[in-house]
Amino acid sequence: MTRNDDLVGARTSGEPGEPSEPPAPDDDRGPVAGGRALRPLVALAPESRRLAAIASLGAGAVHATAAGAHSDHRAAVVAFVVVAVAQIAWGALAILQPGRAVGLAGAAVNAAAFGGWLLAKTSGIGFVTGLDAPEGAQFADTLAAGLALVAVVGAVADVVRPRSVAPRHRPALMAVAAVATTVLVATGMVATGGHDHGEASAHEHADVAAPPRPYDATLPVDLGGIPGVTAGQQAEAEALVTETLEKLPQFADVAVAEARGYRSIGDALSGWEHLIRWDLIDDGVLLDPDRPESLVYAVDPTTQRRTLVAAMFMAASDATLDEVPDIGGALIQWHIHDDLCYGGQPGDWKLAAYALPPAPCPAGTERRTVNPMMHVWITPHECGPFASLEGVGAGQIAAGEERACDHAHGARG
Repeated sequence: MTRNDDLVGARTSGEPGEPSEPPAPDDDRGPVAGGRALRPLVALAPESRRLAAIASLGAGAVHATAAGAHSDHRAAVVAFVVVAVAQIAWGALAILQPGRAVGLAGAAVNAAAFGGWLLAKTSGIGFVTGLDAPEGAQFADTLAAGLALVAVVGAVADVVRPRSVAPRHRPALMAVAAVATTVLVATGMVATGGHDHGEASAHEHADVAAPPRPYDATLPVDLGGIPGVTAGQQAEAEALVTETLEKLPQFADVAVAEARGYRSIGDALSGWEHLIRWDLIDDGVLLDPDRPESLVYAVDPTTQRRTLVAAMFMAASDATLDEVPDIGGALIQWHIHDDLCYGGQPGDWKLAAYALPPAPCPAGTERRTVNPMMHVWITPHECGPFASLEGVGAGQIAAGEERACDHAHGARG
């Protein structure tokens, strides 16, 4: 054989005269047609992306379980479910579909999850009820955050990897990573069942053991000691009372309130006078002590002096008692006034008559306070900080309920 024949033989593939193809690099192009054996899709995913996918799937599983541990707060449940779905969906997509866009999406999803964890542990997530108070880091949430961070790093590594550099696949390493992640995630999912809400939970347990403190309208507010009220519900109620104590005194002068658009409904003879700013009822803002729909003043029968004693927050005019905000649990009871008939000018309605349904209002008057409302008192009250009025002005509560009077936190003496 000549030298040329040797060179030709070196380029053949075993069958005489049939040239051999150079081995194709391992890339993301998927199975190649033309007789080449199809490879499993998972084997085509770059190693860094597969690691990111495993981590994202694990973090999503932990977040899905965490939703159950926060079932007393719908907003928190929704937040955990959204994060879980996003992480699990991306993990599955990353295994099946390579590409920079997929990698960027995974980095964004898991970076958001990790950032949310940091925020929840440091200052709380103010717009998510149930996550608005900071909690100490625990095993399950720290595991989910760590897996999210691994997913971010893996997704970014896949995005910046030059496509001319073929990834090296290590099936054994991937198997170890998958098994280790599964074990950790299973442990984390079990741990969420005993999730401790940190200081708020300890505070709740201590308060249940100790006698409730009477509400004296001073800071700090302590509404603990009520069976059936969760730590989150207690925290919500305390936050609302605290903010009202701090902000409502800006309306202590009736003249100031009137200058800001509040008008009396003319019920001072009852001993309590309500000033309402009617345009705030349907403004989409509720439970804001800077913009309370109604102000309540105690009227001295001798001097007629008005003393600001409470805010009355009023839901939208078309709301019902079945649609009130879920806040405070058993501490808060909403009511309506469907027996009051009003007359006068728009924005300056005056109480004109009482007519308990189904009796109609007198001619020229109409019912205008059938929407739910609740009080927050900034002075001590025998029925606590959320007491309704007594007697004819007490209003009506939801069918089947008993009128609440929080004697545990009521003023004593």
